[in-house]
Amino acid sequence: MKQLKTRSEVSPERKWNLQRIIPDKETFENIYNKCLELIEEVKKYKGGLNADNAIDCLRTEEELSRNVEKLYVYSHMKSDENTADNTYIELSEKCRMLAVNASSASSFINPELAKFPVSVLRKMQSDKRYSDYDIYLNDIIRNKKHLLSVKEESLLSNIPSFSSGYKTVFQLFNNADIKFDKVIADGEEINLTHGTYSLLLQNRNQEVRKQAFENMYKPYKAFTNTLAANYGGCVSKNVFFSRARKFPSCLKQALFSENIKPKVYDNLINCVTEYTPVLHEYVKFRKKALKLEENHMYDMYVPIVGEIDEKYDYDKAYDIVVQALYPLGEGYVGILKKAKTENWIDVEETQNKRSGAYSWGVYGVHPYVLLNHNGTLSDVFTIAHEMGHAVHSYYSNTSQPYSKAGYEIFVAEIASTVNEVLLIKHLLKTARGNKRKYLLSYYLDMFRTTLFRQTMFAEFEKFAHDAVENGQPLSSTRLSDYYYELNKKYYGDGVIHDDYIRYEWSRIPHFYNSFYVYKYATGLTCAVNIARKILKKNDYYKTYIEFLKSGGSDYPLNLLKKAGIDLTGKKAYDIAMKEFSRTLEALKRMYE
Repeated sequence: MKQLKTRSEVSPERKWNLQRIIPDKETFENIYNKCLELIEEVKKYKGGLNADNAIDCLRTEEELSRNVEKLYVYSHMKSDENTADNTYIELSEKCRMLAVNASSASSFINPELAKFPVSVLRKMQSDKRYSDYDIYLNDIIRNKKHLLSVKEESLLSNIPSFSSGYKTVFQLFNNADIKFDKVIADGEEINLTHGTYSLLLQNRNQEVRKQAFENMYKPYKAFTNTLAANYGGCVSKNVFFSRARKFPSCLKQALFSENIKPKVYDNLINCVTEYTPVLHEYVKFRKKALKLEENHMYDMYVPIVGEIDEKYDYDKAYDIVVQALYPLGEGYVGILKKAKTENWIDVEETQNKRSGAYSWGVYGVHPYVLLNHNGTLSDVFTIAHEMGHAVHSYYSNTSQPYSKAGYEIFVAEIASTVNEVLLIKHLLKTARGNKRKYLLSYYLDMFRTTLFRQTMFAEFEKFAHDAVENGQPLSSTRLSDYYYELNKKYYGDGVIHDDYIRYEWSRIPHFYNSFYVYKYATGLTCAVNIARKILKKNDYYKTYIEFLKSGGSDYPLNLLKKAGIDLTGKKAYDIAMKEFSRTLEALKRMYE
């Protein structure tokens, strides 16, 4: 096992420069004290907002928000450099508490604006002073019909104090209380955890995979009634709030904030369902490629081809990503080069550094990217992915005012996935042998795990909420039987649907964040369509760059339509699924 460097041993060009956010301790304290002053300034508007002074209030709140964001992001990123350093852990907590106080101080703004007549709010929208807040004011108008009386709002605000524990209960059970039997792999006893489970399912020994699968699901089966009652309570809570807010369904309430039409959700399920036979074909192919006598659900994650035994040092990896993304234009590539040379990126894995990778930052300063680069081909994809997020944020922040720079979650994964698709296409041009097999199977598994699997989850969530809305109880049997049938529908008869898989629903944390997972599926669909357009149309990349620059200046479906993607129709899904089918045929030919 390699000895990790300390942070001081890493060369300066491989570390991010957070001084561009906050240069020193004195500046930090000055900004913190400024936030305290701004909190008091914001409070002065409480109870007295009108069409004339609201603009001053919004600008003051924006200044407060930007400064709190600086402190919060800076302290957390400093803590990620060394998670054992209590200095920044304490500073992060101090900034978290400041953020709570700032949010509390400004919490009156939306309710007070919502009391304004629609005619007044529309007039404010047309006022040049409010041009940066037109989308924000439109959301206030859209929300008006879902607001209740002052007394009713007061009652609703207190309900979460005793109705929001379902997710916490699940997290405590799932992360602390649940116990798994150990797994014997390669002659060693391995503690089974959520982290080691995913690795064990990739073990080349089928017996190891089976043991891990069964040991994982035994406790979920044992506690299935408790877990069903907890999840059922969460769904019932959602139904209560949707009805209290005068929404026709939980789904419509969940989609409302991003102004997504319910047709998009239903269209996703219907279109993916139509193409499940192609997934069935892939499942059967996997059995053949892996030379399995029996293909089980616990065999679905073992790679057809293992990680390629090639090393990609950081400079080589980054150059590959840059070359792959040249179709996005000189401007995009210029940003990528600037990010590498101007210390946007924290590259190396070091002692006590946070694991994984992410892109983060603050408005007015370039984005930052955290990596833990170890030289694998997977790490090359990580660079492409995270730089997709970073460049999206860069374009958005430099093109939009603060109030409209933040883009919605619905479109957040598109830019990162576009980069991954373009990287795959670039590498496939020259890849041969096992490397080509690896890339094709990597691409196919993106579809299987993101487009098909997340849509299956979305269909399960809809079933659960529809059932409660129609007065039907969510027993463990009802939930497990439906999930089992869904699994058969999506994966087909090319795999043995082991009985334990019926309990998989009970270990999915996202189900406590209702109607969220479908965005992964729509995100991949959009990314495949956009990448295809970029590579086929010489000037489409300009349209895509405009999409990246749009940030949150309009609602997601409107922005996507400007980019030529319509998720209310079938075409986008047809294109994505044909890509999946073509990739499968290309991989199959390599095994003939």
